[in-house]
Amino acid sequence: MPSDHRPAAGEAPALGDPAVTGVLAQYLANARAPDLPTRVRKEAARTFCNWLGCAVGGSRHEAVSIAIGALEPFSGPKQATVLGRAERLDILNAALVNGISSHVFDFDDTHLKTVIHPAGPVASAALAFAEYRPVSGRDFLHALVLGVETECRIGNAVFPAHYDVGWHITGTAGVFGAAAAIGKLLGLDAQRMAWALGLAATQPVGLREMFGTMTKSFHPGRAAQNGMTAALLAAGGYTSSDRAIEAKRGWATVLSTARNYAEITEGLGERFEIGLNTYKPFACGIVIHPAIDGCVQLRREHALTPEAVERIALRVNPLVLELTGKRTPQTGLEGKFSVFHACAVAIAEGAAGESQFSDAAVANPVIVALRDRVQATAAPEIPPEAVEIEMTLRDGGHVAKSVRHAIGSLERPMTDADLEAKFAGLTDSILSPSGARRLLDLCWRIEELGDVADIARAAAIA
Repeated sequence: MPSDHRPAAGEAPALGDPAVTGVLAQYLANARAPDLPTRVRKEAARTFCNWLGCAVGGSRHEAVSIAIGALEPFSGPKQATVLGRAERLDILNAALVNGISSHVFDFDDTHLKTVIHPAGPVASAALAFAEYRPVSGRDFLHALVLGVETECRIGNAVFPAHYDVGWHITGTAGVFGAAAAIGKLLGLDAQRMAWALGLAATQPVGLREMFGTMTKSFHPGRAAQNGMTAALLAAGGYTSSDRAIEAKRGWATVLSTARNYAEITEGLGERFEIGLNTYKPFACGIVIHPAIDGCVQLRREHALTPEAVERIALRVNPLVLELTGKRTPQTGLEGKFSVFHACAVAIAEGAAGESQFSDAAVANPVIVALRDRVQATAAPEIPPEAVEIEMTLRDGGHVAKSVRHAIGSLERPMTDADLEAKFAGLTDSILSPSGARRLLDLCWRIEELGDVADIARAAAIA
């Protein structure tokens, strides 16, 4: 376990400091599936169901088709399913493409403490691997939990400093999660697990500059692919530094101006980060969910139409404008990072699903006109998970709403029924109703499955 001395924020670890990489690797190698609490296994199933719906739902997006078209000629044996499609790729490229597909709608899960989208890198790698080497549902779910634990703990250690300098933490931390999950499925010992983490550390991917473009979804896909590569190499004896995370020139010091290694090592096996996972009801950046929630509530409570609204004034945390301040989005992907567009569609349509963030939606004259009447002011005293909304109506009236926690947050979580409805909405244009129901049932009883590849096969299109 860690020594009593811990480096101060921004201080590189000295030789006497805890061997963070080694402690984490030892835990991962020794962790046992029967030791997982029931509540953790349940949340892992919810995480997987949500991820699979997003991956199948996103499978027809232009970004996915472009990726397959570019890479399929160079793919190896057809080992794994591209979820929601007929194509099959080798497991490394399947992990990449399914990671892209799961994130392209920006509808996937979110670990709010770090804004990591945990399932994309981990599940995309693990399910592709399970089509190559049979994996039981119990072992798969355990690997998923360990992968999420690894990426989120490492993310905890460097957030927010790492994120603030411009790294997309889902990619940069997610690679560790994929490496840990595949390493566990391979049965790596502590030494080889440490090498896998080291190989992951040297492959960071993801810049926040890419938000609003196809490349944002490339990040979890590449993290899945890179993490799998790391574990496969380590299994073969490919060495790396045993202190890849905490060394003076290791991942945490090079990629972040501040770090707290206790976040990685303390309470391993006692508390689980997957218990902090959340699921999106809206297909866009998480920081604008409070504004959408508030606008939808006001629309419903006052029967609002776009024509009735003169002005929408928002008071938001500065991070909202930093991440989603695109005033005039030109594509659906850009619309996902526009608080102005999000509020406009919430009033106009009472929803913020994938169709509200299409290319057509951002060009809709009614929505554009309302978007131009949305104003947002940065207010540091407003927490990132909150918003204050005041609307001026054209009849001279005023309505207001304060949202402290949006639907989908830990305080107002999505129920299993909510997740099922979301899954159905994402897959209804791709799978038959009976096919979607069968796939969802397989997800809910994943621990009972002798071969998790049954899920991938059920998500393929003939």
